[in-house]
Amino acid sequence: MDEELMARAAMHLARTTTGAAGARWGKFRHRMASDFDPPQDLISARHWWEDRLRELLERDPDAGEEVRRLVDGVPPAAVAGRATAAHNTVSGSAHGPVVQAGAIGAVTFQTPGFSGTVPDPQSWPTAGDVDSIAFGVRPTHRVPGHPPLPPYVLRDCDHDLDAALGQARERGGLVLLLGEPFTGKTRTALAAMARGPAGRRVFAPAGGTDLRGLPTLLSARPERYVIWLDDLDEHLGDGGLEPRLLAQLVALRAVVVATMREDSYDACRARPGGRVLDVAHLVELAREWSPAERERVAQEAARTGDPRLIGVVSASGPEGAAAFLALGPLLRDEWWRARRADRHPRGHALVRAARDLARCGLTGPLPMDLLRKVQEGYADVTGMERESVDDALAWATEPRHGLLPLLARGTGDTWLAAPFHVEMVSPVLELPDVPSAVWGCALEMARADSAYDYAEIAAKARIAFQRAADAGDTSALHDLGLLAASLGEGEQAERWFRRAVEAGEPRSAGRLGRMLTERGDGKAAEPFLEAAAEAGDSEAAVLLGKLLRERARHWLAVGEHCGNAEAAYLRGDLLFGSGDTAGAYRSYQKAIEASYEPVAASYGVLLLHWGACPEAELWLRRAEDRGDKRAIEPLDQFDSPHAHQDDLVKDLQDGVKNGEQLTAANLGRFLELRDRPDEARPWYLKGYEQGDAYGAFRLAELHKKDGDEAEARSWYRKAAAMGHPGAKRALGESDA
Repeated sequence: MDEELMARAAMHLARTTTGAAGARWGKFRHRMASDFDPPQDLISARHWWEDRLRELLERDPDAGEEVRRLVDGVPPAAVAGRATAAHNTVSGSAHGPVVQAGAIGAVTFQTPGFSGTVPDPQSWPTAGDVDSIAFGVRPTHRVPGHPPLPPYVLRDCDHDLDAALGQARERGGLVLLLGEPFTGKTRTALAAMARGPAGRRVFAPAGGTDLRGLPTLLSARPERYVIWLDDLDEHLGDGGLEPRLLAQLVALRAVVVATMREDSYDACRARPGGRVLDVAHLVELAREWSPAERERVAQEAARTGDPRLIGVVSASGPEGAAAFLALGPLLRDEWWRARRADRHPRGHALVRAARDLARCGLTGPLPMDLLRKVQEGYADVTGMERESVDDALAWATEPRHGLLPLLARGTGDTWLAAPFHVEMVSPVLELPDVPSAVWGCALEMARADSAYDYAEIAAKARIAFQRAADAGDTSALHDLGLLAASLGEGEQAERWFRRAVEAGEPRSAGRLGRMLTERGDGKAAEPFLEAAAEAGDSEAAVLLGKLLRERARHWLAVGEHCGNAEAAYLRGDLLFGSGDTAGAYRSYQKAIEASYEPVAASYGVLLLHWGACPEAELWLRRAEDRGDKRAIEPLDQFDSPHAHQDDLVKDLQDGVKNGEQLTAANLGRFLELRDRPDEARPWYLKGYEQGDAYGAFRLAELHKKDGDEAEARSWYRKAAAMGHPGAKRALGESDA
C-alpha cells in the first residue's frame, strides 16, 4: 500500500462507517496525518495499518469491501460466513480479458512481439545481494583464493551517480549511465545500486520482456523497487520503457537504473521510441582511467593482493582498465584456439614468442627476425607452413573489439605482445614454463642490447633452469652451466657441466673440455672433448686435434731425441705443417741419416718449397717408386729432367764419401734421369751395397728396360727382401 491509497481508504471508511467504527476511523485519519511518515518507515507503517484494519474486520464484519482489498493475505476465515471479493486496477489499455484475483504473485505478460514472466517481487534479490556476473558484468580471469571478480574500485563519476540515484530514490525516475563499450558501465551501476539503502529489491528483465504490467504488480506494495535495464536499447519500443510507463513507475517511487552505449544512445534518441531518454538523468563514464582512479586501483591491489588489479595498474592505457579486465579472457581464448592447423598457427606462435620473451624480461619491442626464430622452435604448434608470415601478422595485429590487438607494433619492424597478455594473463593463469631455447634467445638478446639488464634476466633464467633441472630435464643442467659461465662464475659452471655430462649431455662434455683446456689442463680435457666430438661437436674435434698435435709434438721430440728415425720424420711433418721449415729440415735430416726412406716425399716437398728443384725431384722420384701418392702432384711440374748441374753432382758425390747411405742411389737416379744409365748403374750398386733398397729397385728397372726379365726379377727380389714397397708390387707380393 502507499500513503495516498491508505488515506483515501481511511477517509472513505470514516464517511461510510457509523457508530464506534466511524469514530475510530476519524481518529485514524487524524493520527495518520500527524504520525505517518512513509519515506522513513514505510514497512512498519504498512504492518501497523494492516493490524488496525484486521481488527476492524474482526469487530465489524459489515465494513466495506474496499477495506478487504487493502488487507493483503487475510484468510477467508477472518471474516466468518462472508465471501471475499476481488478487485484489480488496470493501468493503461487492456489487452483482452482482465483477470481479477484476491492476490497476485508471479505475473506473465503476453503482448504482440513481447512476452515474459515477471516473478513475485518478494523473490527479487536485494541490491546488496545481486550476483554481478548474472546481472551482466563480464567475468575476468578467475584467481584461486580470490572472488570471481576483483574488488570494485571507485570511479570518478561515482559521486554524480550516487547523487542521481539519491534523487531518484526520493521521487522515482530513470538514471542512465552512458559510456563506450567495455568501460565498466554495468559493474559501476550495480556497485552504485548496492551502496544505496538496504533492502530495495531489484528486477532485471531480459531484453524484449513486456514491462507494461509492472505498475499493476507494484501498485499495492509499499516497498521501493529498482528496475535494472542493462543495455537500455534492448528495452525500448512497444511493451518496453516509454514515457507513460516511466511516469507510472515514478508515481510508485520505483527507480529505473540503466546503462547504454553512446552510439546506441545517439541512434535511439533519433527514433520515436527513444523519447524516454529525454527525461533520463545522464551520468557519463569515461573509458580511460584518470590518475586518481589508477591510484585507487594501486591501493586496492596492495590491500588485497589481487593480481588482476596489479596487472591493470601496469598494463592498461587509453583503452581503460575495464577493457583489460573484460577482454582479457576473450582474447586469451581466441589466441589459444588459433593454434590449430586450420586456423592461425603461425599467428599463434608469433604472439606466443613475443609473450614468452616478455616473460623472460624482454618487455620492449622485438625484431621480427627474433620472433620468427623463437616461434619456429614450438614443436607443439603444427601447420605453420600453411600460413604466411604476412597473414599471421595481420591476424595478430588486428584490434579486437576495436580496442586491443594481440601483437602491437613498435618502431620499424619491431613488435611486442599486448600488455594485457603479459601483465595480466601471465600472472593470473598457470601458463606453461618458457622453453629453455627461448630463455637462450632472451639471454643472447639481453647480452647484445644494453637497453636490457642482463643480470636481471639471467636471475630469472636461473630460476627457470633450476626448476626444469629439478623436474628431471638434463638439458637444463647444461643451460645452468652456460648461464654461470656467461656471468663469470667459472667454478659453478664447471660443476653444472660435470653434472650434465654425468647425466649424458654431450654438449656439456664439449664445454667442460674447453674450460679445462683454457686453464691449461689439456690432458684432463681430452676425454670430454672426444665424447663431444663423437657426438658431432666439430669445435670440440678441432680443439682435441690441436691438443693431440701438441702432445704428439712433445712425444715425437722425445722419440727423435732418443734416435728414432720415424719420430724424427713425423715430428718434421708437424713442424713443416706449422710453418717451422728449419725445424722440419733438421728432423728430416735425422731421418735420412738413419736411412729412413719414408721421409722421401716430405723432404722432397720441403726442398721444392725452398726452390731446390733438381734435388727435390730426386727425392720425389724415390717416393714415387715407393708408391707414396704424396709425390704425384709435386712431380707434375717436372716435365723434363733439369739440366746437368755440376754443383749437385759434386754435393751428391761428397755425400757418398761421407757415408750418407741414401745418396749413392740418388746420384744414380740423377744420372738416369739425364739418359746416362750406364753411369747410373755403379751408383745404384753402391747404394745397394750400403743397404739402400732403392739401389736394387732401380737396377731391376734398368734390366727391365733392357729386356732382361730374369735379371730384373732377381734384383726385384733383392729389393723386396730389403722391404722396398715398389719391388713387392712388381713381384705381385703387395696389395697396393
